[in-house]
Amino acid sequence: MELNYYEIEGLETIYLEDSIVLEIRTDYGSAEFLLDVVLTENNPFYTPPKPNEQYCYKKAVLSFPMVVEVIWVEKSLIPFTDLSGEIDFGNIDSFSYNGNYYNLSGDWGELKIQSAKPTIKFT
Repeated sequence: MELNYYEIEGLETIYLEDSIVLEIRTDYGSAEFLLDVVLTENNPFYTPPKPNEQYCYKKAVLSFPMVVEVIWVEKSLIPFTDLSGEIDFGNIDSFSYNGNYYNLSGDWGELKIQSAKPTIKFT
């Protein structure tokens, strides 16, 4: 049975499709996404969006602990520059779990990660 990311405990109060990927780190034993993550109204850190913003954003790290395997199916990591001059790598367009691998994709590429359950830590 395939699960969408918002069905994974701990990730149900974030919205990744409009979150911004600032950096992706894949090292031996871990994988991390540094994000400007969109919070849903059910998240305890939620505040009304700032002027000229559609969502409430908060910096966070999406971590995959105890990584067994990381497979870059496609790796582009082409940086985008927004109107304020900040660089990012787009969004996480899809994120699901099929029982063996967490499958993530976006403008930055496509990853398959075999690990313990991911966690999100707000900074």
